[in-house]
Amino acid sequence: MPDSQPQPPHSSSSPPGQSDPAALLLCGARLTDGRMVDVRLGNGRIEAVGTAGSLSSGTRACGARVDLTGYLLLPAPAEPHAHGDTALSADTDGPVSYDPQDVQRRATEAALLQLGHGATALRAHVRVGDVQGLGALSAVLRARRSLRGLTELTAVAVPRLLTGVAGADGLAMLRDALKMGASVVGGCPDLDPDPTGYVEAVLELASEHGCPVDLHTDADDPARLSRLAAMAGGLRPGVALGPCGGLGRLPSDAAARTADQLAAAGVSVVCLPQGGCGGVERRGTAPVRLLRTAGVRVAAGSGALRDVSNPVGRGDPLEAAYLLASRYGLGPEAAYAAVSSAARTVLGLPGIRVEAGFPADLLAVRGDSLSGALSLAYSRIVIHRGRVVARTSAVREYCNSAAAVELGLPRQGRGEVS
Repeated sequence: MPDSQPQPPHSSSSPPGQSDPAALLLCGARLTDGRMVDVRLGNGRIEAVGTAGSLSSGTRACGARVDLTGYLLLPAPAEPHAHGDTALSADTDGPVSYDPQDVQRRATEAALLQLGHGATALRAHVRVGDVQGLGALSAVLRARRSLRGLTELTAVAVPRLLTGVAGADGLAMLRDALKMGASVVGGCPDLDPDPTGYVEAVLELASEHGCPVDLHTDADDPARLSRLAAMAGGLRPGVALGPCGGLGRLPSDAAARTADQLAAAGVSVVCLPQGGCGGVERRGTAPVRLLRTAGVRVAAGSGALRDVSNPVGRGDPLEAAYLLASRYGLGPEAAYAAVSSAARTVLGLPGIRVEAGFPADLLAVRGDSLSGALSLAYSRIVIHRGRVVARTSAVREYCNSAAAVELGLPRQGRGEVS
C-alpha cells in the first residue's frame, strides 16, 4: 500500500509578516538522496524543504533552530510490536508484578526508551483476563495519557482464551477492554483449544467495532493460516500477524503458497528480528524476502524489551533494520522501510516523506548514508509533531595519535583521553 498523500500544511495563526514562534528550523541536514537541506516545521507538519541555507535568511523570528550538520534526516520509525505490561521485568525476583503502579511505571519507561531510539509511535500488546483482569490494560492506558505529546501509544487487548466455556469470560473481558480504550483486538490463537474459533471471534468483534486486528502466531500451520487469510480478506482497517517465525520453518513450497494467500488477503506480517516474544523453542524470524516477493507488507518490531522472553532486548527499531539488512538480505532502504513506512501503515498512521505537507515526525541520525546510520546509529535527535522530544548524544574519543592526524580520520569530541 502506498504512503498516504500529503495534506496541505495548516495555515499559521501568526500575524502577517511574522513567523510562528513555535516553528522549528532544521538546518543543514542530509537526505538519503545526498541533498543537503533546511527543513521548516510548523503546526505539526513539514512546511517547507529547501537547499541548505535557503530557509535561514530573513527568519530571525522563526523560532528555534537545530543544526543538523553531520546528520542524516529520516522519517521517524514506529514500533508495531511491543509488550508494555511485561517490559523491563527480567531482573525482578519472582513472578512479574501486575500491580497497576508497577505496570504503569514499566510501560512508561519502556515507551520513553523506545522514543529515545526514534520510535514516535508504539503499539503495545497487553494481556487481559486471567490474574491481571483489566488492571494491566488500565495501567498502560494511563501511561498513554501521560505520554501524550511525546509519543503515540496504542494498546492491543490480548485475551488468552475465546472459545468454549472458559472463553466466554475472555470474550466479555475483550469487549470491556475495547470500551476502556484499547483500540486494537489481539490475542494468540495458538494457545486456544480451537484456534480457528478464536480467530473467528476476534474478527467478528473487530468488524463490529471497526478496529484493527493484531494476532500473535508462530504461523507453523499452513492450513490454519489459509483459513485465517480466507476469513480476514477485506477486513478493514486491517489484520496483522506476528512474529510468524514458524513460517520460515515450513517447506519452501508451502511457505510460498501461504505467502501468496496472505498477500491476496491484505494481511500484514510483523517480524521480530531481535528475538521473539515467546519461549526459546519459538524463536526464528519470518522469511521476509519470500513474503515481500509475494507482495505481503512486512514490518519489523522489537518484541520483548528486557523481559523473560528476551532479558537483553533493546527495543531499538534501527537495530531491527540493521538485522534485516545484515542477516536477512534486505537492502538498507528496504530494511529501514520495514521499521518506518511499513510499521506506520500497520499502525494506521499516515506515511512520511521529508517533503512539505507531511507529518513532522522525523529522526536525525549522525551519519552521511543510510547504511552508515544502521551500522553506527549512536547520536539521534527525535522529532514528534514538529518538536524535539528526545536527544541521544554519543562522543567517541581516542588518545592523540599521529596515525589519526596523518590520515585525516574523523574524531568526535575535544578533550584528550588519558
